[in-house]
Amino acid sequence: MDVTQLFVNNRAWARQIGERDPEFFSALAEQQTPKYLWIGCADSRVPANEIVGLKPGELFVHRNVANVVVHTDLNCLSVLQYAVDVLKVEHVIVCGHYGCGGVRAAYFRSSLGLIDNWLRHVQDVRDDHAAAIDASDDEEARVARLCELNVIEQVRHVCQTTIVQDAWQRKQAVEIHGWIYALQDGVLRDLHCTTSSMDEMASSYRRALEFTRAPHGAR
Repeated sequence: MDVTQLFVNNRAWARQIGERDPEFFSALAEQQTPKYLWIGCADSRVPANEIVGLKPGELFVHRNVANVVVHTDLNCLSVLQYAVDVLKVEHVIVCGHYGCGGVRAAYFRSSLGLIDNWLRHVQDVRDDHAAAIDASDDEEARVARLCELNVIEQVRHVCQTTIVQDAWQRKQAVEIHGWIYALQDGVLRDLHCTTSSMDEMASSYRRALEFTRAPHGAR
């Protein structure tokens, strides 16, 4: 497809939105007041707003390969800080997905070039939870479990940031969630690691790890 088609698509989209709601764009231009920050994967098959049924302006979004939260990533931390301190979001959602190419590459220790350095963080998750992952005889199940465990670890990283810790210290209400999306059926699943205070961090982490150990059919 030629890129000029994207402009055609845009004009058609803007016209359709304007016909349905003449005030939509003027209201959108005034101010964004989202209640949610979405930290997700850059995968083109996981459109954040669409899969949770929210309109533009209702979901603040940061995406990168394999939905990783690293304490030295100023891009991610800047988004998190702006969302929590300025926009006052009430929920931070870390969302991974089954069939994630980045997680799969980390699992198989594939060599893809520069991105190998980024995926080292996911390999660390794989190494830290080797026993739980290798408990399954099915290779696809092991990759799926790594997708889940990667989300849980990134939730913990969000909770450990000074941004969230400071918000909790000043009694600001902000919950951190870990979800995973299935490309096969379009359904989101809660990984049961929601945390809303420093006191909950350890118990939420343990609860989530227990949840991932259960067979999918038993959940």
